[in-house]
Amino acid sequence: MAENSSSIKKGPILFVMILGAFLATLNQTIMSVATPELMIDFNISAATAQWLTTGYMLVNGVLIPITAYLMQRFTTRELFQASMFIFLTGTIVSALASSFPVLLTGRLIQAAGAGIIMPLLMTVILTLFPPNKRGAAMGMVGFAIIFAPAIGPTLAGYILENYRWETMFYGMIPLVAIVIICGFIYLRNVSERIHAKIDVLSVILSTVGFGAVMYGFSRAGKLGWSSAEVITFLIVGILSLVLFTWRQLKSDSPLLDLRAFKYNMFSLTTVINIAVTMVMYADMMLLPLYLQNSRGFTALESGLLMFPGSLLMGVMMPITGKLFDKYGAKWLSIIGMAITIITTLGFINLTDTTSYTYLVLMSTGRRFGMAMLLMPITTAGLNQLPARLNAHGTAISNTIKQVAGAVGTSLLVTIMTSRTTTHMQELMTSGGTEGATQAEMVTAASINGINDAYLVIVGIGVIGLLLSFFIKRADQPAVEESTSTSAVKLKVVKEV
Repeated sequence: MAENSSSIKKGPILFVMILGAFLATLNQTIMSVATPELMIDFNISAATAQWLTTGYMLVNGVLIPITAYLMQRFTTRELFQASMFIFLTGTIVSALASSFPVLLTGRLIQAAGAGIIMPLLMTVILTLFPPNKRGAAMGMVGFAIIFAPAIGPTLAGYILENYRWETMFYGMIPLVAIVIICGFIYLRNVSERIHAKIDVLSVILSTVGFGAVMYGFSRAGKLGWSSAEVITFLIVGILSLVLFTWRQLKSDSPLLDLRAFKYNMFSLTTVINIAVTMVMYADMMLLPLYLQNSRGFTALESGLLMFPGSLLMGVMMPITGKLFDKYGAKWLSIIGMAITIITTLGFINLTDTTSYTYLVLMSTGRRFGMAMLLMPITTAGLNQLPARLNAHGTAISNTIKQVAGAVGTSLLVTIMTSRTTTHMQELMTSGGTEGATQAEMVTAASINGINDAYLVIVGIGVIGLLLSFFIKRADQPAVEESTSTSAVKLKVVKEV
């Protein structure tokens, strides 16, 4: 049974759940700095190594649609604790990995647990807080979640500088155990349990759909877009997702209620979030590759470069949350996206002599812009949904973000790889720069490939900026239950 919120202390619940989400996010971000070392350690290519990030996001994207069902079937406490136990198992497997396939398996297990945490946390916030206070609450969540990327690369860089990469996972094991113990002490149930039946066919269709599309994108970097294998997987994936969508719209009890897209601001902000997520996640892959592989910076120096921007991003989150509650999302999104685009333009002409200080300033500026729009855009869309669609809305939002991040990362690594090959061929044909060695031409081609990938990021950002002008402050959803402090209680509607 869900407890009446008048008897629930919101602080301890949010603290435990935010801590769990922090560890899940930290675990995701530390791999960006570790990628170059893992490529050497396991003798794998960048396209293969990026599956440690892409695969993690893909499993999240495949699993998150099921969370709407899981949040009906299990209580808040049961679901959170189960997700943390799964995450702990994956962490242990990763720490003990002696080969790339085992490490990837551990990462995918971690992702299965982490995929539940964020939509569950967001649903709890939508349940406990009225619309006019959700911005501030989401801002506090954003501070904790963004603080992970702030310290993640730097922490990973320090560890990789002094210890083996396995230490990153060994160090996380006791932290996850602490969260599990705190969960037993402080977590309370804020949702009602419904013994709903799971739509197995929908689960299969969503898994095949997202999995095939992502596999197609990842293989395109190596085989090319005209490859029969790539085309086949993309077609299978798209057809599966079309069938999945049709089944959800026809079902009286869908696995993922896509009727949420009938609400215009939710639909618009979801599309904008696709652009924003691609812009954010792609940079987490490209910048470490440029710094470590092309410039020879250490993993620690790479992490330190991204630290100021990520820290500023975390500090800005509560501020933008309060600004959202007061002014709405439109101008926050426009200003934030404009700043992000302008600073990203600073990365399209990188060379082998670009100064470290310049990179710090541009990276910090990008993250300042991102901080202004991340939480406001998400919250603006969710605020328009009625309470009965909260679980489905958060599941849809998180699914879109994870898949967009995975597709964006794969697409931009593909662009970087293919353009690097093209630039190398051009240098070889023209004889290269006068007096340049083979190694110097490879470095020059790689940097130009990264520049081209950043140019694509700018284009994606411009699309997000143009769409931001159409954001409006949506009407609050119809009140389905009392939202006073004495009677805030989640009402589960049977038709969901």
